[in-house]
Amino acid sequence: MVEKGKIMDDTEIRISGIEALNKVLGPAAALRFLTLLHREPTDYVEISRRLYEGQTIDEIFGRAKKQWKE
Repeated sequence: MVEKGKIMDDTEIRISGIEALNKVLGPAAALRFLTLLHREPTDYVEISRRLYEGQTIDEIFGRAKKQWKE
């Protein structure tokens, strides 16, 4: 498990992400999810819209700024 607030390198992010997917989805569905990411085009604007829906720029920036200080 990675410490909260620790800045991870690319390898640590990959490992943590795969572990999280395996834990929530199970190995077969996690692999299927990863395959879907490479097979179908992704609308990152829509993902961002859903991810930050109902939040102000100040709230988003405040969380990001707090993470960089830790």
